[in-house]
Amino acid sequence: MAKKKKTGASARAGATKKKASRKAVKKKVAARKAVKKTAKKAVKKTVAAKRKAPAAVKAKKKAPARKKKQIVGEGDYAATRAFDQDQASFVKKNRAKIPAMGKAAEAALEGPEGDALREPEATAAARSRDTF
Repeated sequence: MAKKKKTGASARAGATKKKASRKAVKKKVAARKAVKKTAKKAVKKTVAAKRKAPAAVKAKKKAPARKKKQIVGEGDYAATRAFDQDQASFVKKNRAKIPAMGKAAEAALEGPEGDALREPEATAAARSRDTF
């Protein structure tokens, strides 16, 4: 079966509809291209402006410094750092007193209160995975 050609007014109406839809598509494509062009130009302008801006202006535009999140993994890193700093400062302040403190602790363990001091050590060792 062969298609019959349209003749007369209906043929002209179909042709004009096709032309109109093609024109509409071309307009949409042209509009999209224009939007992209203007966006590219705006980006180029801002990049150029940033390059020309003095250092003082750039410093003002930077975001305020954020606090670092506390990292907790195999241990609390911030707490470890704080503990290490406290230990170092204690040793620095009491460098001369440390030998006397050790002798006082040894005397306390050997004295009458020695059993009371060893009891918490035994309790902690019982909970530990390591054996002493």
